[in-house]
Amino acid sequence: MFGGHVTISTNSPFLRRSSSRPVVSEPGSTERPIDVDEVFSLPIEASEMKTGDTSKHGAAIMPSPIFLWRFKVLLFSLWGFICCKIGIDSVLRMNADLRDLFLYEAFLYYNPLLLVTMMVWLWGINLWVFAQSSVNYAKIFDLDQTHLTHRETWTCATWMTIVVPSSMTAYLYLYSHGEVSWAASQPVILYAVVLMVLIFPFDIFYLSSRYYLLKTLWRIAFPIQPITFSDFFVADILTSMAKVFSDLERSVCRMVHRQVATIAWFEADSICGSHSAAIPLVLVLPYVWRFFQCLRQYKDTRERTCLLNALKYSTAVPVIFLSALKYHVFPDQWTNIYRPLWLLSSVANSLYSFYWDVTRDWDLSVFSRIFKFKTPHLCSNVLYGRQWVYYWAIGSNLVLRCTWTYKLSAHLRHNYLTVFTITALEMLRRFQWIFFRVENEWNKMTLKPSLQVSMNDIPHEEDRLLPPMNNDHDV
Repeated sequence: MFGGHVTISTNSPFLRRSSSRPVVSEPGSTERPIDVDEVFSLPIEASEMKTGDTSKHGAAIMPSPIFLWRFKVLLFSLWGFICCKIGIDSVLRMNADLRDLFLYEAFLYYNPLLLVTMMVWLWGINLWVFAQSSVNYAKIFDLDQTHLTHRETWTCATWMTIVVPSSMTAYLYLYSHGEVSWAASQPVILYAVVLMVLIFPFDIFYLSSRYYLLKTLWRIAFPIQPITFSDFFVADILTSMAKVFSDLERSVCRMVHRQVATIAWFEADSICGSHSAAIPLVLVLPYVWRFFQCLRQYKDTRERTCLLNALKYSTAVPVIFLSALKYHVFPDQWTNIYRPLWLLSSVANSLYSFYWDVTRDWDLSVFSRIFKFKTPHLCSNVLYGRQWVYYWAIGSNLVLRCTWTYKLSAHLRHNYLTVFTITALEMLRRFQWIFFRVENEWNKMTLKPSLQVSMNDIPHEEDRLLPPMNNDHDV
């Protein structure tokens, strides 16, 4: 997702490995490395001047980049239409009584990977905006030269967008035509391929980036070493994907117990059913990781804000477990006792998280920063001078914080379309949160030295009292 630390010789003519976008530079040359994309984007006249008549004929038959891009868009749109057509026809072939159960099961298998694909697309947009602005995200995350750019991130997202819906379409088609065993194998194959791509040890499929991501996830799960910005940044994103982890757990559980393409899992008391105790445990896991990260930071820095941040993540625990109690208590107890407690804990978590986003993560204050756009060091590096963006970010963040906690309600668990919509909205909230969080970190890295320099420029009291010494004497 970000990039890894792979040692590359400076004398090598290729600064990028085979799995990355090649950047070519001659050994010992002091000129800027030449990007291959820039070479292909040069005008045809420039290449003709260098290579003569031979390259003139080669350049004439080579299609333009705009034509290739339009052709790819056309193929992608045609593929999307075919998948939608086959999927809709397959659903209509099924019995109306079992159609909802079948769609719920199919949605559960592919919903997590679809949301992950969406997050990769959004992360590519984040990188693109940072590349257009003065925010050096590579320095913030301590990335090397092999980190993924926004173009490569979008390439990964494009392949994910093709593979996941294709597997889902095959699942719908095979099941509706009576090939139950072949249909059941589709999500199993997809999950196995995704796992193999992540852990593949060879230098393909962006090895350094995959290694960096896996190493960061390991540091999040076991916060033994000092916490870096990448560690708690990715951990914060994982809290927004708690529902994705919950659906992954239920999907893998059904695959392990061979309940794919069956309705045995729909029994509430089954090991993979809706009453499973593993669901709240997986939902709370990202918040527990973030909680222990804050404790580790407090151990290293002794800053009280780390304890207050840990308290924020601990407020999500009662929201999750009180919601899960609906399946394990009598209806009267839930209505009279646990439901009011759940509502109270939800409000506390939403307001606390909203306050922390605005005042700590974003370092925005309604009265001290938003309206001071004339002061250069107080405004955003990404969205300079656009006040409406700040109003929108604060207002939408408050609303989406409330809907995110409401999503954890037990009675919405089977309404998969509502849950999917709210989860997608939460990922959009996290997407806009990334802009302000990263630029705030960049401001901390760049403003502290500038503030120190400005303080050194202020004349001291003795400098104002004593006249400057003049070493030039008249002869």
